[in-house]
Amino acid sequence: MADSQADKGIHLNVKVRSATGEEVYFKIKKNTALKKLDGCILHTRKPDSSISPIYLDMEDGDMIDASVEQTGGF
Repeated sequence: MADSQADKGIHLNVKVRSATGEEVYFKIKKNTALKKLDGCILHTRKPDSSISPIYLDMEDGDMIDASVEQTGGF
């Protein structure tokens, strides 16, 4: 069986778009905690250890809009 066929259904290709419009592509397993996507914030909250693509019912090709959380400052 070819690698692409073996990975089908196990991995997702997701795109993370920053507030500045930059896009980064990730290939992740469906059960990977989204907190492992460095610096991503989903729906204005930090992803906790229980949130995974399965929990959010994500599909291959989905996009995550990320933002920067600022605490304090002027």
